[in-house]
Amino acid sequence: MELSKTEEQLMHYIWKLKKAFMKDLIDSFPEPKPAGTTVATLLKRMQDKGFVGYTLYGNSREYYALVTKTDYFSKHVNGMIKNFFNDSVSQFGSFFAKDTNMSMQELEDLRKVIDEEIKRKKND
Repeated sequence: MELSKTEEQLMHYIWKLKKAFMKDLIDSFPEPKPAGTTVATLLKRMQDKGFVGYTLYGNSREYYALVTKTDYFSKHVNGMIKNFFNDSVSQFGSFFAKDTNMSMQELEDLRKVIDEEIKRKKND
């Protein structure tokens, strides 16, 4: 399942705060702040989708993420590779390196990350 853009924005606040009450989440939004009912509706939908859980303290709910940011991002990247690059990581890598206007330093940094991951996988 996926989050809408507004749900995703709210999810970023939850990831950042780790645990948050409704007031904390509303305070995270820039002006104009959304209505509490709007945030409550978004949270309910996100709970139904399995992205958010909560702990009840009297009448207050403390919300927390059930899905990590890394897992969410990884699923999106893998879906993009499947849908836009014929399920080819090589095509994705080629596009990423050639068509995103990366600087020489960024390419070198990326190479280091890839080289380190290759070493790690060889040692596993």
